[in-house]
Amino acid sequence: MFKSVLVANRGEIACRVFRTAKRMGLRTIAVYSEADAEALHVREADEAVLIGPAAARESYLDGAKVLAAAKAVGAEAIHPGYGFLSENADFAEAVVAAGIVWIGPQPASIRAMGLKDAAKKLMIAAGVPVTPGYQGEDQSLETLTAEANRIGFPVLIKAVAGGGGKGMKKVDRPEDFADGLASAQREGQSSFGDPRVLIESYITRPRHIEVQVFGDSHGNVVHLYERDCSLQRRHQKVIEEAPSPGMDAATRAAVTAAAVRAAKAVDYQGAGTIEFIADASDELKSDRIWFMEMNTRLQVEHPVTESITGVDLVEWQLRVAAGEPIPLKQDEIKLNGWAMEARLYAEDPANGFLPSIGALEYFSLPDDIRVDTGVTWGGEVSQFYDPMIAKLIVHEDSREAAAGRLAKACAEVCVWPVKANAGFLKRCLDHPRFVAGDVDTGFIAAEEAALTHVAAPTEVQAAALAVLASEAHHAEEWVRPMKTGREASPWSPTAYGLYGFRLNGGVAASQRARINGALVEASVRPDEHGSYFNVDLNDQTLGAYVLTGDVALFRDGQEYASLVRPVDEPVVFYGGEAWTFETPRHGGGAGAGGSASDGSLRAPMPGKIVAAPAKSGDAVNKGQPVVVLEAMKMEHALTAPFDGVVAELNVVVGDQVVDGTVLAVVKAAD
Repeated sequence: MFKSVLVANRGEIACRVFRTAKRMGLRTIAVYSEADAEALHVREADEAVLIGPAAARESYLDGAKVLAAAKAVGAEAIHPGYGFLSENADFAEAVVAAGIVWIGPQPASIRAMGLKDAAKKLMIAAGVPVTPGYQGEDQSLETLTAEANRIGFPVLIKAVAGGGGKGMKKVDRPEDFADGLASAQREGQSSFGDPRVLIESYITRPRHIEVQVFGDSHGNVVHLYERDCSLQRRHQKVIEEAPSPGMDAATRAAVTAAAVRAAKAVDYQGAGTIEFIADASDELKSDRIWFMEMNTRLQVEHPVTESITGVDLVEWQLRVAAGEPIPLKQDEIKLNGWAMEARLYAEDPANGFLPSIGALEYFSLPDDIRVDTGVTWGGEVSQFYDPMIAKLIVHEDSREAAAGRLAKACAEVCVWPVKANAGFLKRCLDHPRFVAGDVDTGFIAAEEAALTHVAAPTEVQAAALAVLASEAHHAEEWVRPMKTGREASPWSPTAYGLYGFRLNGGVAASQRARINGALVEASVRPDEHGSYFNVDLNDQTLGAYVLTGDVALFRDGQEYASLVRPVDEPVVFYGGEAWTFETPRHGGGAGAGGSASDGSLRAPMPGKIVAAPAKSGDAVNKGQPVVVLEAMKMEHALTAPFDGVVAELNVVVGDQVVDGTVLAVVKAAD
């Protein structure tokens, strides 16, 4: 066994690999960009090496810099994690040529499965069923259009070197094909340096099922059962589970056997995943499940497989890379219970899932489940990298218990001021269709309105009203803050304009609050000390203790919720959401991102302009793309807020912009 390992990656996967490597007594080495100088993976490593500027292409994607760092510190092995260089055969060859152990499959296997079109041809030869489509070399618009028409709409365009949903576009109508193709090609070129695509028939009710496989240098290949990753948004996985709901023993045997056959066809060594697409319109059946692609690396969702099998997949990777055989035989790998993983992203579901960046001034995750993360309190979510900030993983005896426990864990997440998707995840897990196992890759799109837009729950309203009433009750004097050069604390009653307002002990008074922009009002009755309040709201009475910044809520004498607010921030955390509140005031306006009421289209975050489908003077319809911004590895289309004309177009393709920049202005039609 080698004595040291360098992880050519960042964030939670680097921390994850370090955890196992340290347990095995290995020296751990991190690489980092200038943006990650204070990152958690840097602090957790035994040694760390700066490899370049913030941009990934100048640091984490620069194989020469990573290899130079490994040589400089005497690293004996390199683990690539996932993403970045993990499926780069040239980098793998360079590592081996340098006399360093490559913790991954052989370069030939990476090449064989790295391009989706070539992989499908190889699978057909190996007797593995594949999705109907086009994998040809002719990439002309005319040929691709003709093939799409032959396959029949809807079709799925996929970058041949793609992964993680990048370079993947569903096209429903022939007239939209050219635009979808151009977008897929741009993302393929940007993310993988390869604009080529393939086309597949789009399955109407697709399920995404993948099988974890593992091979060694002694000719052994095993599977570790399947995972279901059907809960997706824009082809990005959201919640994963193992095993797959509705999978009977016969179907499982057929799918896992096909996966092992696929891995053996490329003499596979190390951890890999064979991905299948299933037609879920009539239950899961082995003759309606087709090979999609192989990921020649460890997957983000590997913890659910570890949970149901009791196997440390990273340890297996290290041992197999060192020349050892797989530690277990196939019949020794048992499936136990049910596991689920939720991906906690820094994004705003209520605002089109726009990524959110900035410092994590308040960051609290549940401590009674497995949490894999690469950030901590006071850390930062950078504009340069993927916005995933943690993975929440649970393992229970049944699917119902796992879903319930994971929903509870998501409800306990507190993140501020960066926005996070924890509340959205909880609503997914609580949804009757998900609980019943009735899921497909279109689930989130079909239920998006209910999953993303919610009013403040009664509990949040009561907490906000009690906090404001408490501040009013305890103010001995009502004076405007002196002009000291600093603004008053937002928790000060004077900051909300409550001058002259006071609650006497035991006397009910009307209290108003604006919570995330919505106005609420209720009768609030304090005790004589002003620490306990009865809030009459929505035909019920909720009791609330307000002590040292925390709010404990009671119903029928029993505590049922505890809500915490960060210092100097008017925020209530509840159900995985962060709710801002204040005393109502006049005024207001459009936010910095997206479209304003005056028709201004503003950059929601820093990024690069990659397309401008509309030109100055063009007539546009509501929802029509005007400018396309690339940020955090994804394209974001800014669309016309109403029917009108593009009065201003202030950017050109290639421009780098900061958040809040007015990219274009649409003037309403007369």
